[in-house]
Amino acid sequence: MNPLKAFVGTLTVTDDTIKQNATESIYGIAINTLQGHPINLSEFEGRKILFVNVASKCGFTPQYRDLQKLSDTYDNLVVIGIPCNQFGKQEPGTSEEITEFCKVNYGVSFLITEKVDVKGSQQHPLYSWLTKKSINGKQNSSVKWNFQKYLVDEDGEFLDYFYSITKPTNSRITSYLK
Repeated sequence: MNPLKAFVGTLTVTDDTIKQNATESIYGIAINTLQGHPINLSEFEGRKILFVNVASKCGFTPQYRDLQKLSDTYDNLVVIGIPCNQFGKQEPGTSEEITEFCKVNYGVSFLITEKVDVKGSQQHPLYSWLTKKSINGKQNSSVKWNFQKYLVDEDGEFLDYFYSITKPTNSRITSYLK
């Protein structure tokens, strides 16, 4: 008898095995900083991560201030802003313009990534993970507008998402951070 056939014949597949195989780790996703340097998301293992698609010319842009406040207040949290120009073309700036805008107007010191698509055929793999249950193992969603927020726990597990109208300092978010 072929030894491989004998081994395969005794393999048992459970629901947990299927779920484990369907869920990819967020820590393996590649994304760059606004300056083009690779970000190693696994460096943030052990801390929660709040991912926010951001834009400079949006009615929700003042949320940068509260995102910075969260970043300054909670040591167990990493805030990552992800510029996107898909909603009303409200993030038309270059990397340099976005960096300058965030620092000058809102004192942003938290991490800002390269500009990406958060939906559609060119959706960045990070947003595929954040929005697809088949990848994150927890929940499907769609990004509706700028400043939608996604929270991941210390182990890289999807926790929750919040629409743009939910302010960063809202108790729906901060209750996860205490």
